[in-house]
Amino acid sequence: MSLVTEEMKSKSEVYHGDEMCQLKSKELLREIALPNGLLPLKDIIEVGYNEETGFVWLKQKKSITHKFEKIGKLVSYATEVTAQVEKVDEKSSGVKEINNKVNGTVAGVKEV
Repeated sequence: MSLVTEEMKSKSEVYHGDEMCQLKSKELLREIALPNGLLPLKDIIEVGYNEETGFVWLKQKKSITHKFEKIGKLVSYATEVTAQVEKVDEKSSGVKEINNKVNGTVAGVKEV
């Protein structure tokens, strides 16, 4: 069952197709100053962002597992990944600030 309702979609920027969604997901990561490789999703079918509320979602055709080699962590991404984000000023850096950029729960992502 999707967390994204038609009402949410009507109030959000919504993009479709893997090429456009890859581009928009990377733009969003850049806007909130998170690493470009944080969402190594494949075959993305939809990306949505409600700038007013900070609610973001990404839908992909199937769940994937990805190993972040530099930190030795295996992470699973569900077919739908959602998050509540906020933009921060460009002066922020470091782990404390990164933790503050994504508020609440990131659904659909878990360490394996």
